[in-house]
Amino acid sequence: MFRLLAKYLRSRDWIYIVICAGFVVLQVYCDITMPQYTARLTIEIQLGTVTMKTIWKHGGYMLLCAFGSMACSIACGYFAAHTAANFAKTLRKAMFDRVTSFSAAEINKFGTPSLITRTTNDVVQLQNFVAMGLQMLIKAPVLAVWSICKISESAVEWTIATVIVVVVIVVIVGMIVGLCYPKIRRMQKLTDGLNNSMRENITGVRVVRAFNAEEYQAEKFEKVNEEVKRTQLFTSRGMGLMMPVIQTCLNGLMLAVYWIGAILINDASGIPERARLLGNMSVFTQYAMQVVMAFMLLIMIFMIMPRCLVSGKRIADVLGTRRSVRSGKVKTVDRADGVPVIEMKGVSFAYDHGDGKTVSDISFTVGRGETVAFIGATGSGKSTIVNLIERFYDVDEGEVLFNGVNVKDYDEEVLRGSIALASQRAVLFMGDIQSNVTYGADEVDEARLNDALEIACAAEFVNGLEEGVHAPVAQNGTNFSGGQKQRLSIARAVYKGGDLLIFDDTFSALDYKTDMLVRKNIKERLNGVTSIIVAQRIGTIMNADKIIVLDNGKIVGMGKHRELLESCPTYKEIALSQLSKEEL
Repeated sequence: MFRLLAKYLRSRDWIYIVICAGFVVLQVYCDITMPQYTARLTIEIQLGTVTMKTIWKHGGYMLLCAFGSMACSIACGYFAAHTAANFAKTLRKAMFDRVTSFSAAEINKFGTPSLITRTTNDVVQLQNFVAMGLQMLIKAPVLAVWSICKISESAVEWTIATVIVVVVIVVIVGMIVGLCYPKIRRMQKLTDGLNNSMRENITGVRVVRAFNAEEYQAEKFEKVNEEVKRTQLFTSRGMGLMMPVIQTCLNGLMLAVYWIGAILINDASGIPERARLLGNMSVFTQYAMQVVMAFMLLIMIFMIMPRCLVSGKRIADVLGTRRSVRSGKVKTVDRADGVPVIEMKGVSFAYDHGDGKTVSDISFTVGRGETVAFIGATGSGKSTIVNLIERFYDVDEGEVLFNGVNVKDYDEEVLRGSIALASQRAVLFMGDIQSNVTYGADEVDEARLNDALEIACAAEFVNGLEEGVHAPVAQNGTNFSGGQKQRLSIARAVYKGGDLLIFDDTFSALDYKTDMLVRKNIKERLNGVTSIIVAQRIGTIMNADKIIVLDNGKIVGMGKHRELLESCPTYKEIALSQLSKEEL
């Protein structure tokens, strides 16, 4: 956690910290000075020499110290709040940049709910620590040391009593923190689980209601929620013991001060000596409270620090994770004639880098202007091949070439800027239709936008909307049907263009007529475009220049539609399960 503070606090924040420390020292000075005027006033009252002038004089200084302490406290709080807010902003930006730079492997490693919790809840924990801890960490030791120095000037009996009380407080608080720390560490993981359960329930709310499974989901959530409650109660009860313990020790110290003071005053000789001891006792009482207050501040830090340490470690884990996919140095794409746009040579890959390979010994080429299609059973590795082409993952064996260059050698922006992907899940962002179709573009080309919508057969329903291309899009496109979202996703890929268009099962929600029209538009209006189509329907791919059949991560057939019907049993089985012999 402290490494994060050192790294992500900016120079301006360090200036604020120095200013804050200065105000804390001034505040402690005012708090420490005030009892001295109380002592002088007490002594003069005991000696009978007090006058209104004396009362106004010493009372005025006490008021001045009180207002000075208040002003310093307000100023310190202001600078501490600014420092905490700036630190949280910088840390959130660093987390966001790191998470968005992760490959799919790192995101899968942490999990989406955990990454969200670390970027929000954990950062807030550190922000609160900086806002409160900045004042406490500076004030507590300054106040404790200064007060102890003042106490040591008084009777040794009072000093010993204060030391004993402080030792008792430190021991008991240390035992409580040590007991609660493991539970506090577990608390953040449970928060991840709670977020995951809530996220699952919200995103799948339609399925939950369709199956009348509200009670079932509620029971799943209740299990996680109950565990969070039990853990939180344990830590809260443990931390709740601190204040009663401190209050008891403080009351015991006050009794000890007055008891010792009574004995000392009783044994004193003469009124002046008794007046001096009575004044010292009133001063000592306030200094003793200052010492205990300093340790109370430290205890408050101990109460929030364990969770902050856990949050800091979780954030550091994310920021310290090195990407498994690193950008290359090739900044340009050489489109030489006769060189395949995509070539895979003996590619094998497993998501967990174990023996259970998702794809194995994959080799094929996609020539310029060709349409190559992939088909196979669910889990046969079709989308994995797309992920390897886009370099969301790196291959374990073999190599993937894009225009004759290994994809690992390309700068990531250059590689992905040359490939347009319509993903398996049609993802739309909040905004409007235009911002979604032109996603990532610096400027909007109206003619190109209209062409993309027409090619994707989306122009008809878009133009039918009251606001046209400026019609609002809800988060995840929930205000559009599955087929409409897929057409907008296809339009986005067409608008982007590039050397290669990849359609990863993006025709599945389209009716047969729209499916046919979209593919026809792509072929006719995007003359010579190179494309890869991943599909489950024979009708979508049967006119492709090359069809690659996958089964259990291996290529079991490659060729045109008619060739595969004769030579590949797997393809023939898939085809006959969807169409009759006459249709084929």
